Amino acid sequence: MIVWFVILYLLVSVGIGLYAGTRVHNAKDFAVAGRSLPLPIVTATVFATWFGAETVLGISAIFVKEGLRGVVADPFGSSLCLILAGLFFARRLYRMNLLTIGDYYRLRYSRSVEVLCTLCIVASYLGWVSAQIKALGLVFHVVSDGSVTQYLGMIIGAAIVLTYTTFGGMFSVAILDFVQITVIMGGMLYIGHLISGLTGGVGAVISHAAAAGKLEFFPEASLHAWIPFLGAWMTMMLGSIPQQDVFQRITSAKDEKTAVRGSVLGGTLYFLFAFVPMFLAYTATLVDPHMFGTLLEKDPQLVLPTLILQHTPVAAQIVFFGAVLSAIMSCSSATLLAPSVAFSENIVKGSCPGMNDRTFLRTMRIVLVCFTAMVLAFALNSQASIFKMVENAYKVTLVAAFIPLFAGLYWSRANNQGALCAIAAGLTTWIVLELVGPPAPLWPPQLVGFLMAGAGMIGGSLLPRRGCAIRAPDHPKTME
Repeated sequence: MIVWFVILYLLVSVGIGLYAGTRVHNAKDFAVAGRSLPLPIVTATVFATWFGAETVLGISAIFVKEGLRGVVADPFGSSLCLILAGLFFARRLYRMNLLTIGDYYRLRYSRSVEVLCTLCIVASYLGWVSAQIKALGLVFHVVSDGSVTQYLGMIIGAAIVLTYTTFGGMFSVAILDFVQITVIMGGMLYIGHLISGLTGGVGAVISHAAAAGKLEFFPEASLHAWIPFLGAWMTMMLGSIPQQDVFQRITSAKDEKTAVRGSVLGGTLYFLFAFVPMFLAYTATLVDPHMFGTLLEKDPQLVLPTLILQHTPVAAQIVFFGAVLSAIMSCSSATLLAPSVAFSENIVKGSCPGMNDRTFLRTMRIVLVCFTAMVLAFALNSQASIFKMVENAYKVTLVAAFIPLFAGLYWSRANNQGALCAIAAGLTTWIVLELVGPPAPLWPPQLVGFLMAGAGMIGGSLLPRRGCAIRAPDHPKTME
């Protein structure tokens, strides 16, 4: 029965996505939904894009093992990313009327900065989207009782998401997100109420977690504890801001006020609902400590699906897996679209400036198919956990793209030379430390790279300029 429900749900999702494709008439419709989305849709797509595989299966498993300190990157860092993006970046970027975040780097600095930052941003999506595809394979494997292998499940899931995203673009992502947020929120709350009854209620579960030290968030008062803690927090909180999917949600809104409110509301909703899977996974360890303790050591990502299959009625199982599929599909479609649009606009089109709109739209769809194939190959061969794949994705944008974005918006003396120095210093430092190890174990390579990028921006901008450094135009050219 669950399998048939999953099939029906997938068919409906594809149908909605294909219907949304009828509204795509040009590249602007495909990339940013014609900048026409109202507040409920923007809020839904911000929330649903973030609430993906790592939230349901990754964060919940890490929380059971390490407590709140283990999930400082997500949901604490990732939700703050959305809130900060809404408060400090949305209004300024929306006014520029751009198609991609890469366009900003070109207008503020130069073509070189645009290409370098875009390549870093696109590369960061490889791990993020692969985590979603890996989770789809896991869900198909579980609901089919092993009849569908995880590898085959990944291929099926990637093909389904690719189909409706290729036709509908941002319109299909936004409409499906609005539908799926209802399934996610309603399903998770219902399952939480049902599961809590197995252990004496919500209060009993929270009390047990507190007694076990799982609710302790801040580390002990020492540099050895705080520096890695801040490094993990900043990776998601700041490294996620210069991302095309965040930018698309901002610029898809009908006006700048909607862009700000949608980002803040979506981030707040995400933070609140991210605790539901954590609650469910911890409840599992109380329902059957021996079995789930063994599962935690073997594959912690299976804790939550196993709990639902073995301790809830069929109706609850349908609701749960419907919510999980909603979360994963909404996240994977949006994060497939974002890098494909960025690469098409800032790399391909930048090299072929005479491309007309019809050809550009076709190019974006072709790049989307190619990127999906790369992501699928990476997911099939990666042994990393879903949580680690997502957490590692934002290191490259933290060290290369955040400082040029922030300095360009808030420091008038930031220039092209400074941006290039920031990218070079941040990337070089991070890569070297990842290969040879940090100078001290407490300093995460991405945090050192971030600090070096900041120093590079300041030093490069203040030093005498060489060549034709480009400053921000007073009235930046906007998208037609």
